[in-house]
Amino acid sequence: MSKSINVALIGNPNTGKTSVFNQLTGLSQKVGNYPGITVEKKEGICKLSRGVKAHILDLPGTYSLNTTSLDESVVVELLLNKKDKDFPDVAVVVSDVENLKRNLLVFTQIKDLKIPSILVINMSDRMEKKGISLNISLLEELLNTKVALISSRKGTGIDGLKQLIADYKTISAEPNLDTTVIAPEYFEKLRKTFPKEDLYKLWIVITQDVNFMPIEKKAVKDTSSFTTKSKAELKRLQQKETILRYQFINKVLKETYLIDRNAAKGWRASIDRILTHRVFGYLIFLFILVTIFQAIYDWSSYPMDFIDAQFAAASEWIKTTLPPGVFTNLLAEGILAGIGGIVIFIPQIAFLFLFIALLEESGYMSRVVFLMDRIMRPFGLSGKSIVPLISGTACAIPAVMATRNIENWKERLITILVTPFITCSARLPVYLIIIALVIPEGRFFGLSYQALTLTLLYLIGFGAAIFSAMILNKILKIRSRSFFVVEMPSYKMPLFKNVFYTVVEKTKSFVYGAGKIILSISIVLWFLGSNGYSSEFNNAEEIVTQKIETIGFDEYNQEQIQRELNSYRSRVMPEASSASDSEMALAMRDSIQIKKLSLENKARNQEIASYKLENSYIGTIGKAIEPMVLPLGYDWKIGIAVLTSFAAREVFVGTLATIYSVGNDEEETETIKERMASEINPKTKKSLFNLASGISLLLFYAFAMQCMSTLAIVKRETNSWRWPIAQLIFMSVFAYIVALIAFQVLK
Repeated sequence: MSKSINVALIGNPNTGKTSVFNQLTGLSQKVGNYPGITVEKKEGICKLSRGVKAHILDLPGTYSLNTTSLDESVVVELLLNKKDKDFPDVAVVVSDVENLKRNLLVFTQIKDLKIPSILVINMSDRMEKKGISLNISLLEELLNTKVALISSRKGTGIDGLKQLIADYKTISAEPNLDTTVIAPEYFEKLRKTFPKEDLYKLWIVITQDVNFMPIEKKAVKDTSSFTTKSKAELKRLQQKETILRYQFINKVLKETYLIDRNAAKGWRASIDRILTHRVFGYLIFLFILVTIFQAIYDWSSYPMDFIDAQFAAASEWIKTTLPPGVFTNLLAEGILAGIGGIVIFIPQIAFLFLFIALLEESGYMSRVVFLMDRIMRPFGLSGKSIVPLISGTACAIPAVMATRNIENWKERLITILVTPFITCSARLPVYLIIIALVIPEGRFFGLSYQALTLTLLYLIGFGAAIFSAMILNKILKIRSRSFFVVEMPSYKMPLFKNVFYTVVEKTKSFVYGAGKIILSISIVLWFLGSNGYSSEFNNAEEIVTQKIETIGFDEYNQEQIQRELNSYRSRVMPEASSASDSEMALAMRDSIQIKKLSLENKARNQEIASYKLENSYIGTIGKAIEPMVLPLGYDWKIGIAVLTSFAAREVFVGTLATIYSVGNDEEETETIKERMASEINPKTKKSLFNLASGISLLLFYAFAMQCMSTLAIVKRETNSWRWPIAQLIFMSVFAYIVALIAFQVLK
């Protein structure tokens, strides 16, 4: 029977904690949220020696147990609650060899909670370059613990760390300090009041306003010193504790940690001056963004075309191989078409997450946060708001959750309300398919018009967020004052393993999350599009056939038949006219007549399918909402796609793929893009997806609040329906007005 050890991975941000987690768990990891709390929870399994497994819990980054955000509160609550199923048998505290002094603060606090703690000193590969030398054996003695010197980048020291985890019972759980010296009388009163509880745990419970441990209060005559401590007095005692800990840490490092200043050559400051420059910093960031979007288009075009063609071929294979019937149609026109509408965008989504991961791993993203603080301040936000806004490029849901790190309520509320304007990965499929249809493929100074359009949409989203923040800052009468501090990590080459795990996890999360919604909606849409209640639906074939016999094909199909027939005739007639045998010439002319009959039969089937779709359940719904979307340049099919995409923005493409597939029995394997490109506006008899309607759609999705999940998270974070409802109404109305103006001007 295998044994499992609970391991809590703790550390300051930017110490390489995620790299250590990836080294220990590999792909045996999963991401979720703490029960009832919108904070990301990462956990994984690490195989140790002799069949022992370690359950690794990667806790949110924290500088100390003196909490200032929900992320840090999660750490404290777990470390105090022995009844929690994830309570650690051993704590692994990850530190950075270049910032050991600051990192040791949280280590000494955890050690004082009497939890066996291993100190991991990461980035050992930088020691020689930075002129750092460590006396590990003396450090272990002074801290009364075990130390693992590792390099998560090179993978060195990981096996030794695993062995220390397996032997955690040999690690001392004795505290490093006696914190009662900061207020002896106060702590003596605590001891008498709660005789069965550990004093330092009590101190954390009191100062952090958490109570996850059963406390038996013993009645005493004089408890005034305990009950009358104000928040200001407790804060002063916390400061005294911090000073006491740093005195201890300084003493330890003085004997064990040496730096040769001559060996430590720094070039970081020079690069920082360029990347955070008031002018060049923004130009460099803009150049990086444009380059990323250009790469997304250029690199992903081949795999996207391949995926699109394979899904079209698979749909046709199902229709020709399986017996005709409801099940076959459901597979080919419903499930496969819907899923194909999202799978096609996996390459571009993966590339987007790849570039974001590279920027974060290299240390550049922290410079962007610092740089953007200058822009945010005049609009009532701070640099801390940039973290959620940048996170919003992946998904608005975790971005809204990330606002928990903002202590100031006004800044946090404004950030929550404007974050949905940021272009998320769910909008990307909509943007990419529409841009491909309506924006030409030319280039400007080597950059494609399509990539520049995508960049502009991202900038428009960011601009809308900033403009909205400015308005909210003036409207919301909430007094606030805050300070912005950001840590600048060292520059480093991105670690391939970290980048790989990030791309796989984020892409998988996107596809699975969107896939479940799209699959269910596709089945519903297929049913609504394949069935109807009216006599027009049930007698579609007879009605359309009679109409064709009476007045002929509609204008578009007539032109299409004539165009394809002329093309066929231009290929066949030269051969017929040059043939010496008159019978051969007659045979050629007969083939032209057969081709004409084939084209007419194809057009007849298309008109029957279109007529049935318009009179199906979904057609009836679409026609009802068409008057609302017609001024924007959309038809009822686009209206249905916009409506269903309220569940999730990326559903838009899947919905259209399903609608265009219903009743499409042609043998030709048309891709989603080709079907959308061939759609004709019945009013104008021109292409439905043109520049005017395309720009209108792009702007609508840039500003619309098209995501139920985001609304639910906003409600949860603000603890009120007032704000998400206001968000929904304002963003929807604003998006409609902008899209209306754009179409009317460009049409």
